[in-house]
Amino acid sequence: MSEPRWLDADQQRDWRAFVDGSIRLHDVMDRDLKTRHGLSESEYEILVRLSEAPGRCLRMAELAEHASQSRSRLSHTCTRLEAKGLVRRESCPNDKRGVFAHLTEEGFAALERAARDHVETVRDFFIDVIDPEDLKAIGRAFRAVTERIAQSR
Repeated sequence: MSEPRWLDADQQRDWRAFVDGSIRLHDVMDRDLKTRHGLSESEYEILVRLSEAPGRCLRMAELAEHASQSRSRLSHTCTRLEAKGLVRRESCPNDKRGVFAHLTEEGFAALERAARDHVETVRDFFIDVIDPEDLKAIGRAFRAVTERIAQSR
């Protein structure tokens, strides 16, 4: 068994800053969305993904992939969104096992209201505190991370 490739002090510092900062940032965004709009961050993300889809509709399996949620978690989240009248689910006419999630007009209106506040939170706690060149580096880095994870599946 080979020895682990331990992080050096700088790598450890930066890794911990990433973990701590990302957890805190997600907590701020989730709390803000819940307080102002009664939506969790995961509910908001589903509304965003549906709003960007053709016809504001996606198969649940595709939505789970786009929203970075397991199918089980997505199902529970969509149940909450359905209860709020923001999403509607329908069986796929061509595939009896398939289910579509549709963004309702009420859901789109809720998303439009929440997005105005959410973008300010994102700017206030992320975009505006990061140097533009660092922001580009973060984007490149996390596209690489996402690609590496996709390749490992």
